[in-house]
Amino acid sequence: MSITAQLRDSVRLPGGRALVNGFAFESRGDGARRALLQNGHELEVYDLHEVFEGERAPAAVFALPWPGWDRGVHSVSSDGTVAVFSGQRAVRAVGSSGETLWEYRHGCWGPQVGHPHTGDEQEVCTGLEHGSCRVSDDGRLVWAHVVEPEERGGRECWVVLDARDGRESARLPLDSAAAGSHHLSHPDGVHMGLCIGMGQDGILLHWARRDGERLTAWDLDKTTDRILTDVHAGHSGFLTVEHYGADLELHALDGTVLAKGEPEAADEDTPCWDDGCGFVDADTVIASTVESDDDPERARHWLLDARTLEIRGPVAYPTGPVDSYVRPLGDGTWLTYDAGAETLNRWSEAAS
Repeated sequence: MSITAQLRDSVRLPGGRALVNGFAFESRGDGARRALLQNGHELEVYDLHEVFEGERAPAAVFALPWPGWDRGVHSVSSDGTVAVFSGQRAVRAVGSSGETLWEYRHGCWGPQVGHPHTGDEQEVCTGLEHGSCRVSDDGRLVWAHVVEPEERGGRECWVVLDARDGRESARLPLDSAAAGSHHLSHPDGVHMGLCIGMGQDGILLHWARRDGERLTAWDLDKTTDRILTDVHAGHSGFLTVEHYGADLELHALDGTVLAKGEPEAADEDTPCWDDGCGFVDADTVIASTVESDDDPERARHWLLDARTLEIRGPVAYPTGPVDSYVRPLGDGTWLTYDAGAETLNRWSEAAS
């Protein structure tokens, strides 16, 4: 039986597609939900609560330190006054007036054979690889996935930096060869997740906490090949989706599998879950099958029980089928994006 959705808000937000299909969404432990949208040579920061209240101007705007660099996953402090950028050869903190507050240099994510760097910080090598960073919810730390210089072996590392000056306070060597990565902060304010995509070589998933000057870290079994997607304050664990979308899993923080949910076959073809899935609230998970289903009239979004991952039913929208990925907000609502109208829509389950 289908579950009817209710449209709560609808606003025009150019570039908002990156919220539902990308890493432009940042959730904070205090309940803040923000969009970090790249617009030309600037990073625009929107408070989603304010956007749906009618505020169309970004809450903050930061100039990109390296205009030619369009990769990396960036982060903004809880108070919105500092942006930390994950660059090709450095992590850089930038203030609201555009001033560089500090820089942490590292190796190049895209080195070319026989192409030494000229010293020009704006030079961008052609490799597609990138890292990511995340400012902790309390604003004290910056977690960053970086790579060492080639002369030191070029090994990838997970480092923790002091948010005041960029000084390294902890480091964890990694056995990865990343195409890209993203962080996910646990609402407990203590733990941080790091998901590293390695293309056809699979996915690595790590969790860590900082204990003084060292990291206490653990990873899922490397054979599990799972994408870290979401965590909710109402749960002690987290959600993952299998690399190719075969199933969702709910894990305890140590990686133990608590529940598994598979897509529902509409005919002889079994669809696959998309990379984006997560908690609508503590009781409900939403997942989509947009990527694997080319029938625009078929249900693309599904609500699941958050503890068993059993499918409750497909979502029925009053406007007709919605051909969009989803972004749950954890407060009982979720987002979709109409690319044609450049409209961000917020939905909830309709009252029975």
